[in-house]
Amino acid sequence: MPIVDRSLLKPGDVVSQDVLTPLGSVLFHKGRVITLRELDILTAFLVQQVSVDRGEETSPAAASEAAAAAAPAARSALHAEYEEMAAQLRKAYALVAGGDALPLLSLRTQLERLLAHSADYQVLAFRPRQASREDFYFHSSVLSALTCYRLAQWTDLPQKDWMQVALAGLLHDIGNVKLDRDILMKPGVLSASEQEEMKRHTLNGYQLLKPIAALNEGVKLSALQHHERVDGSGYPLGLGADNIHRYAKLVAIADIFHAMTLDRAYRPAMSPYVVLEQIEKDAFGSLDPGSVRKFIEKATQFQNGSLVRLSDGRIGEIVFTDRTAPIRPWVSVSGTIVNLSVERQLYIDECISH
Repeated sequence: MPIVDRSLLKPGDVVSQDVLTPLGSVLFHKGRVITLRELDILTAFLVQQVSVDRGEETSPAAASEAAAAAAPAARSALHAEYEEMAAQLRKAYALVAGGDALPLLSLRTQLERLLAHSADYQVLAFRPRQASREDFYFHSSVLSALTCYRLAQWTDLPQKDWMQVALAGLLHDIGNVKLDRDILMKPGVLSASEQEEMKRHTLNGYQLLKPIAALNEGVKLSALQHHERVDGSGYPLGLGADNIHRYAKLVAIADIFHAMTLDRAYRPAMSPYVVLEQIEKDAFGSLDPGSVRKFIEKATQFQNGSLVRLSDGRIGEIVFTDRTAPIRPWVSVSGTIVNLSVERQLYIDECISH
């Protein structure tokens, strides 16, 4: 794994160690294939040397082709298991609404199949292939399960909790089966009485899950507490930080993120980067700040190379994510670097691909 001067790098070289900027932030992660664009970026950041892999057993071109071939298959498997999970959750809601027991075993089995592909799940880039506004709550719940599983890992919860936190994300809105569908899908502003009815989904959910011995208390309390806020401003009980279960604090973050980045009956989906900024602001009071900090750090960590659309319509590639401002990365647009930390009037409107 030789260390090569920038001037001697060739398109097709594979980075064998993370490339850092002079200030210590990661510019390229290990495994990045060098192209003319990477060479331009290295020059712009005054990086003099790069450790690359030029071994004969796996040539850079072969490594690049293998990665390109594997990526679509991995994404396809993730989507297939995701869609099956959403379908099973839809059936489970219908069963519970009709008075039958929650089919927990089949839901957990499918969730395990889905989470087997969680390494391919990118929080900011993953989007369901088909997600109607009528199915918002199913998609929000499955996405919350995936995100909660990641959050459990990112916030250093013991491994025994990872599946339980994912179940908490999957089942947090189960209380909606008891609500009037017209209220759930209302396209306009809810009246005061309708808002109070909506809030009952937390109590409904807890009552539905409480008798299920196979679920731990954190999963049940997440259904009850995912709208509680650490400053006591949430519902249904107005609990403070010390009285909100750890799982529920994570579910609250995932619930807000996916509620805002999916199409809903009364508004279109918002950009994940815009939502992250809103969540970051909410961390100063209503959400658990440590978990929010970790969520933003990890969700934005591997976005270099992603194609995005800016708020002015231009399409570019994220080339650098500053760890001090991860929500506002540097974007290369037609060879020009747009630093979103400086050009505050712009923002990432859409993640196109990763």
